[in-house]
Amino acid sequence: MTLTGARIARTAASAEHLDLHISRSRIQKEGRSGPHLDLSGHLILPGLINSHDHLEFNLFPRLGRGPYPNATAWAEDIYHPDRSPVKEHLAIPKPVRLAWGGLKNLLSGVTTVANHNPYEAEVFENNFPVRVVKRFGWAHSIRFSPDLISRYQAVSKRWPFLIHAAEGTDACAASEVHELERKRVLGRRTVLIHGVGIDDEALKILQRRRASVVWCPSSNLFTLSQTLRPEVLRSGLPVSLGTDSALTCQGDLAGEIRVARKSACLAAEDVYPMVTTAAASILSLTRGEGEIREGSIADLLAVPDSGQNPAEALQDFCPSLVILGGKIQLVSKNLAPRIDSMLLRNFQSIELEGRGSWLVNANISHLHAAVEAVLGPRFQLAGRTVRI
Repeated sequence: MTLTGARIARTAASAEHLDLHISRSRIQKEGRSGPHLDLSGHLILPGLINSHDHLEFNLFPRLGRGPYPNATAWAEDIYHPDRSPVKEHLAIPKPVRLAWGGLKNLLSGVTTVANHNPYEAEVFENNFPVRVVKRFGWAHSIRFSPDLISRYQAVSKRWPFLIHAAEGTDACAASEVHELERKRVLGRRTVLIHGVGIDDEALKILQRRRASVVWCPSSNLFTLSQTLRPEVLRSGLPVSLGTDSALTCQGDLAGEIRVARKSACLAAEDVYPMVTTAAASILSLTRGEGEIREGSIADLLAVPDSGQNPAEALQDFCPSLVILGGKIQLVSKNLAPRIDSMLLRNFQSIELEGRGSWLVNANISHLHAAVEAVLGPRFQLAGRTVRI
């Protein structure tokens, strides 16, 4: 496939008009025979990376009435599997819920997502909407992972180790970085999810150990009424962006980018790496995810081009096209007429209220029917009503 007529993102601040050639799932220097797709009027960005999600919980409504002192208090308040609405949502088969979580990410331009649970190959390697990170170690948290040390030691040193930590505003949350240090599970590959409770002393420890942080601002603000301190964001620690699930997040990754900028008064160029290159580095992705260069995996996002730079293009954007490993996964209804109908023969229609309308490479009718049978026809995905 060759993409023509568009500007191509080179950095957060620059883009240029180039033809983009894709062969064998990679960006190539020269084109070969194959379809040409005219993307005039569009800007092509790297496919986005969501560094933290719980894919199976994205059909749920937001639950809880904060602020809570820490994540444990929130979990104890909302988790009642014998009551509505948790009971009904858990009745939906988990593979179906996972697929909808993948769709939430696809519809916001995400091509790679880190799911904070064991990797489920039978689901994620069977035409899943996006790529799910496979090589990682994880523990839920200090509180809920008594085998934390053995989990950490068992994981390849080339893989990231992900853990919810310092997710709160009380002394308990603030102490967790120190406890991780005592347990000797802090290092370059350690990735703390949330980190709201990181104080000055904990920050020094994390800098010394060269750990990383995944920031989920709308989730933090909903449950804790606080998010990462400005001192942490300015500290030089590697930081990437995650959505968490619909249980606490306000929408999708596009919404999270907006909240991140507003809550910390960040420039667009500060946030752009958090969903591209910095995220790829933190998650130890090795195929060129998060950038567009010769030889990198062809994970691409096209958005309407109004002359903005790539970082600015991610503010309140709506995807026109998403390509995953060289294959089209999503196309907007407006762009679809430019594409050979044979390339879209298995695609189905989906609309998110107030967000957009697309054709996607997924069995939407089956997934919709499976949820409708439990929740009725007007269910929501990440807080927005789904239509087909």
